[in-house]
Amino acid sequence: MYAVIKTGGKQYRVSKDDVVTIERVSGDAGGKVEFDQVLMVGSGSDIKLGAPIVSGAKVIAELVEQSRGPKLIAFKKRRRKNSRRKKGHRQDLSIVRITDITGA
Repeated sequence: MYAVIKTGGKQYRVSKDDVVTIERVSGDAGGKVEFDQVLMVGSGSDIKLGAPIVSGAKVIAELVEQSRGPKLIAFKKRRRKNSRRKKGHRQDLSIVRITDITGA
């Protein structure tokens, strides 16, 4: 059984025991996280599509770790004008392990 969940403005296709890196969700390592914005649930030809979400469906995950993504650098330079700008960014991430999918 797999599900498509929406979190952090992105969509993820998950199944049981998957380890997924998503945008930061609140909680400590070892805690439980519940995703209730499930867009699709199914296995094989038995699929439930939501409009926009499947009512009563939820995905439960265990929070493995809170981490940060790689350092990204945005560098802008205007040649011959002695003008340049450097800006860095690191995204806050959460690593979760999917423990249960209920499809109501």
